[in-house]
Amino acid sequence: MSTDVSIATTAPRRSARSGRSTPAPAMQQGKLTFIVVFLLIPVGVYALFVVSPYLQAIYISLTDWTGLTATQTFIGFDNYVRLWHDDQFWIALRNNGILLVVVPVVTVLLALFFASMLNVGRRGKSGIEGVRGSNVYKIVYFFPQVLSVAIIGVLFKYVFAPTEAGGILNGLLNAVGLDALAKPWLGDPTFAFWCVVFVMIWFFMGFYVVLFSAAMQSIPKEIYEAALLDGSSRFTTFRHVTLPLVWDTVQVAWVYLAIQAMDAFAFVHIMLGISGGPGREGDVLGVALYRAAFNRYRFGYASAIGVVLLLLTLVVSIVFLRVARRERVELS
Repeated sequence: MSTDVSIATTAPRRSARSGRSTPAPAMQQGKLTFIVVFLLIPVGVYALFVVSPYLQAIYISLTDWTGLTATQTFIGFDNYVRLWHDDQFWIALRNNGILLVVVPVVTVLLALFFASMLNVGRRGKSGIEGVRGSNVYKIVYFFPQVLSVAIIGVLFKYVFAPTEAGGILNGLLNAVGLDALAKPWLGDPTFAFWCVVFVMIWFFMGFYVVLFSAAMQSIPKEIYEAALLDGSSRFTTFRHVTLPLVWDTVQVAWVYLAIQAMDAFAFVHIMLGISGGPGREGDVLGVALYRAAFNRYRFGYASAIGVVLLLLTLVVSIVFLRVARRERVELS
């Protein structure tokens, strides 16, 4: 009798309506304990090293901390009021907005173009295929990614240097008889910031060429053959076949590029200096934050800039994901 009772209490119960067995409360409690135990450590580490610094930065932005003392005086939103009336902050914010628009758009368009040429750029004997030597081109495109941003910044700082300092670009212009176009590129407020934009696009493009190439290689060549038989042009095939089938990858690339464009600290700091170039016309929020913290020792004000940069990055990521959302295209 006791054996029968113990079996009845531990066996799964069956639903009266569906007849299906439902897990016993002890089994549900065991699953919950298992989930909590294995999530406790990673969630705790994330909260300690990610969430906690964010909360500390938000609090510091509400103080007048200089970074050199142990005391912090709570001043509320005074740092944010100063930001609102700081003309240099608006210049940096404008430049970040330009980067946010120009860098992702130009990089994605160029990367898609070169990736399509490398993978479906010509029609060979075996069908649609990439240009000859496409694997070599991919290595060449990806090569900048093996170099650090610091090396890239220093390299192009010499490329755009004045003629007297041995600038490579001005030297090439002089060699082909275009002396009138030679300029102190990084010393001219009109061109300094756009030189940084060019370098960022050049640096990021190679990675996304390889990324889009990997996505395009998964598209069956029969689809392209059918499009050619229907008389589709290259542009029509790219628009109605290639782009919809790699759109998920493009969406991810778009968000990553937007986040990278919102930073741009390393490129501006190395190429234009801590002041943001001549007249501070090339300033960005990351450099303004660094200058306020480590040049003026106003960590509270710098944290306010960091909080604004964090909020802008979150908003931009959400907006880009919402705008780029579309119905998934699946291959049968």
